[in-house]
Amino acid sequence: MNVLLIGSGGREHALAWKMHQSSLLTTLHIAPGNAGMADLGTLAELDPMDHAAVERYVKRNGIDLVVV
Repeated sequence: MNVLLIGSGGREHALAWKMHQSSLLTTLHIAPGNAGMADLGTLAELDPMDHAAVERYVKRNGIDLVVV
C-alpha cells in the first residue's frame, strides 16, 4: 500500500515510525515532513495547503491512502 502522510510534527513522526514497521506498507510519502522523518519514507516537497497540488501528487504517485 502506498501511503501519503501529511504533517511535520511529533505526532506525524510517531505515525510515520509505526507505519514504516508495517508489512502492508509499500511506500511511505511524507509531506512536508522534517529531517527526522527522512529515514522513514520519501519526503515530498509539497505544500499541504495547496489541495490541487496534493491531488496531483496522489494521482501521479499512485497513493492508496492519505493520512492527515
